[in-house]
Amino acid sequence: MTKEEFQKEIFFPIGEENPYGEFFVGQSYLAPVSTEQVAMYNVTFEPGCRNNWHIHHAKNGGGQMLICVGGRGYYQEWGKDAVEMTPGTVINIPAEVKHWHGAAPDSWFSHLAIEVDGEETSNEWLEAVDAESYGKLK
Repeated sequence: MTKEEFQKEIFFPIGEENPYGEFFVGQSYLAPVSTEQVAMYNVTFEPGCRNNWHIHHAKNGGGQMLICVGGRGYYQEWGKDAVEMTPGTVINIPAEVKHWHGAAPDSWFSHLAIEVDGEETSNEWLEAVDAESYGKLK
């Protein structure tokens, strides 16, 4: 499936190449949905694309919410099994939890990424998800 074909399946725009692409394996895209009140972006991953392990830090509050809006992908917290995400799946990620998210090997994937307000928030990008572990996902 092409980017244009996948765009016809989802409501939110796919957007442009992700400026944070250095922290991803494969190609991803980013489209702002809202930049006022609550920051919300549609992140789209080509098949096989995933972001590196990362942590959303905050002194108080913070974290992230993911809402799958198209395709099929995964979310995984450090030390836990990966969770499959399909349209409608909601993942709440507290601050300070090491995790990654991305497309299934054979599917495009889009999720809304909502930044939870907090004090002294920052993102720490870490190592890539190891190819062997990712390759075991179906």
